[in-house]
Amino acid sequence: GGGPARRRVIRASSEVVQKPSSDDLAIFAADPQLAAHKDHLLYRWHRYNELLSAINQSEGSLEEFALGYKRLGIHRANGVTTYREWAPAAQAACLIGDFSEWQERAWMQRDQWGVWEVTLPDNADGSAAVPHGSRVKVRMQHPHGHWVDRLPAYISYATIPPNVMGAKFDGVHWDPPQPYRMKHARPARPESLRIYESHVGMSGETGDVATYAHFRDNVLPRIKKAGYNCVQIMAVQEHAYYASFGYHVTNPFAVSSRCGNLEDLKSLVDEAHRMGIVVLLDAVHSHISSNADDGLAGLDMGQREEDNYFLQGEAGYHSQWDSRVLNYRSWETLRLLLSNLRWWIDEFGFDGFRFDGVTSMLYQHHGINVGFSGNYQEYFGLSTNVDACVYLMLANELTHRLIPNAVTVAEDVSGMPTLCRPVSEGGVGFDYRLQMAIADKWIDVLKTKNDYEWDLGELVHTLTNRRYSEKCVAYAESHDQALVGDKTIAFWLMDKAMYDCMAAPGYGPQSPIVDRGIALHKMIRLLTLSLGGESYLNFMGNEFGHPEWIDFPRVDTYDTSTGKFIPGNSGSLDKCRRRWDLCDSSELRYKDMASFDRAMCHLEKAFGFMSSPHQWVSRQDNFDKMLVVERCDLLFVFNFHPTNSYTDYRIGCRQLTEYKVVLSSDEEVFGGFLNVTKDADVVFDAKSGEHDQRDYWLQVYAPSRTVVVYAPADFVDPSADRSPHGVPGLGVRSLGPYFSR
Repeated sequence: GGGPARRRVIRASSEVVQKPSSDDLAIFAADPQLAAHKDHLLYRWHRYNELLSAINQSEGSLEEFALGYKRLGIHRANGVTTYREWAPAAQAACLIGDFSEWQERAWMQRDQWGVWEVTLPDNADGSAAVPHGSRVKVRMQHPHGHWVDRLPAYISYATIPPNVMGAKFDGVHWDPPQPYRMKHARPARPESLRIYESHVGMSGETGDVATYAHFRDNVLPRIKKAGYNCVQIMAVQEHAYYASFGYHVTNPFAVSSRCGNLEDLKSLVDEAHRMGIVVLLDAVHSHISSNADDGLAGLDMGQREEDNYFLQGEAGYHSQWDSRVLNYRSWETLRLLLSNLRWWIDEFGFDGFRFDGVTSMLYQHHGINVGFSGNYQEYFGLSTNVDACVYLMLANELTHRLIPNAVTVAEDVSGMPTLCRPVSEGGVGFDYRLQMAIADKWIDVLKTKNDYEWDLGELVHTLTNRRYSEKCVAYAESHDQALVGDKTIAFWLMDKAMYDCMAAPGYGPQSPIVDRGIALHKMIRLLTLSLGGESYLNFMGNEFGHPEWIDFPRVDTYDTSTGKFIPGNSGSLDKCRRRWDLCDSSELRYKDMASFDRAMCHLEKAFGFMSSPHQWVSRQDNFDKMLVVERCDLLFVFNFHPTNSYTDYRIGCRQLTEYKVVLSSDEEVFGGFLNVTKDADVVFDAKSGEHDQRDYWLQVYAPSRTVVVYAPADFVDPSADRSPHGVPGLGVRSLGPYFSR
């Protein structure tokens, strides 16, 4: 143990729980294949418990350990402002800023743990020695003798001085006289998440950086109306380089100043809670920007690893990302990262986290040039970074202690078993993993196959190939596919027709390319929602088929590893925004995709089918291009054939009951042709008799490039969308049998 916390009497943790004995770990019962890697998993489990015990002894508890943000950094209490910084390698340190005319007056003292401290009494008039809004830096003497100005590690706000060419970030001491007070309680955690992945800065229509207030007032209502119950916010942690999409974090505790200040962000989260929307922070703990002038990397002065936030040498540099690799074995790195999570929970009300780049953390090779085949030896061996695994176990344990119904999501491409099993069972403790293979499969199909070549068996395999003891978030596309150099699904489907042929009927000529594109866009998204996982994710704007890629403002540069010239875009924000006007226009067809996305989200809201244990594919016919999926009480009938429609098509079902159409992609409001509509109010009687390995069957009309969802007739009301709170095109009676927000 040890570190800048005050020494405490060693005592038992307040969180004593009965730990299972090693051989009783539930992960082994859940997955017999793990037995071959028992030694590795028990080693991980023991490392976790040893570290947790050391934290309890040295710091009191895990929760108290994670209060580092209240001790380190700049704080004012009882007429005194105190600043503390862990920097064991510094030979001298001084707090400077506009409060001292940037003069060296606030010299600091170092304690035995490498923590520098200065206390500054209030001014004679009672005002703070370092007032709210003061620009600050810490001036340190490097072990080699020269002096450097750095930003405090725990700084909560950082801005660039106005009207100064080429200026670097300054820290800003944030201590407003009237901080924002949260008014609304956290919403209950939904059984299944419909996640709206969003970026505040690019959420505006105009060519500027949007604010937290703009997002709160203009985008949150759209998210609520569209039927999403969770918003995941990217790029909140400060990052000096805007075009990094928020992933090259410089200041982990600082709220990105481009979009507003701390109080603005709190107000955004509070408003989401008022709407019943869960809010996740996209947390980047996998690496840190190598930018030393503006961020945490500047506190690495080449000192030994135990005195450093970062690993040293080759291990401390991420070649693919040009960034620094954190030292997850270091006591103070653990304090910083765990305190960072608690900071976002306590101060801003975030309900959980999407952890970025988890694959890079789990393995020493960071997943670079490594293909994962599913062989367990790839997950549990010498290349596994056990230090990072143990940190993630602590992170999940802390998050769920602070918020029992918290949500944590891992971005992991490797598929490591146990990642999403509880820590108490010996798992890493995440609630969900992103099912990343689905988006890759959709792009591969759209890129390389014509419509007759689609292999439905391959699609079903990709959508269902997951560990059913560990929950997944499915998505057809995320921000990754929307970035410059790639294409969204809508753009793969319609390409340049999106520029000229998106007029609604009556407002311009209709295009068969657009008809096909919109039809398949709807089917791809509903198939992913119905079959791909236990929760679902959509990136902001993709629900209405946002055209073009995202291109952040950037200047000409050179690749640091190859020296290759990379042209910029002259700093333009033109393709770093969201064209909500396209979706809102009655004269364009984007509204068709938006309306269908809203209806399918509200269908899930009414039936909660993603959290249903019943999932069955009764038919995958490559000749007919027909796919029949059962999820919960619903029957999803997909006809992917480009030209063939089928009358009296027999499909299997599991209930001897009457069915009705509850949702059809062929409704006029979705840009369809009304070949199948809920308004016909047709009853489909299930008959006894085995078909497609089901005990019952019914006959339906399956038009080309259409998906129709059938529900037991008791749950259907064709006129439901004509009620004041109805969703156009959706025929769910009342709130539905399983109303889940």
